[in-house]
Amino acid sequence: MPSKKLPVSYYQNNDVVFLAKDLIGKTIVSMVDGKRTSGTITETEAYRGYDDKACHAHLGRFTERTKVMYESGGVAYVYLCYGIHNLFNIITNTKDNADAILIRAVEPVEGIEIMQERRGKELDKTLTSGPGNFSKAFGLDRSHYGEDLTGNIVWIEESKESNFRESDIIESKRIGIDYAEEDKDLPWRFYVNSSKFVSKR
Repeated sequence: MPSKKLPVSYYQNNDVVFLAKDLIGKTIVSMVDGKRTSGTITETEAYRGYDDKACHAHLGRFTERTKVMYESGGVAYVYLCYGIHNLFNIITNTKDNADAILIRAVEPVEGIEIMQERRGKELDKTLTSGPGNFSKAFGLDRSHYGEDLTGNIVWIEESKESNFRESDIIESKRIGIDYAEEDKDLPWRFYVNSSKFVSKR
């Protein structure tokens, strides 16, 4: 049976905003410590490299933390937020463009008991909503920095069946980037209005 994994060429599309919307309804899978978890992507945010004031790579910023952003698309960028939350991002575009998509929420599909154990909570909308909650539920942390998204640890698949219609997908401003001046108002967050697994409406 042919792989349903998205090929590396998918991630190298030069339109990060298109990809952030296109990822809605696809399935993200993690295989961490031999435990498989999966979910349908319900919320993303696009960050566009050099000219986006909300992006870690704005104006070519290159540090130990951001260096993976300059790789060719198809690898993971995981960073620590507020010293607590690991946030999982997908690097897109071709080498040196530093575009990224933050996975903000998923709707759980497989391994829900594993997610509950990792989070220490019951199944409710916060189990995998919010980027830090999603990462913890899926066992993803900074050890997965630079992970190949066509490998066997974390990857994205075409969804067998997504119940989301195009009209269910809402575009809105990104969250928590008030420092980004005029770029804070760009409508580069996408979420599924018909799913309860969304961080904020």
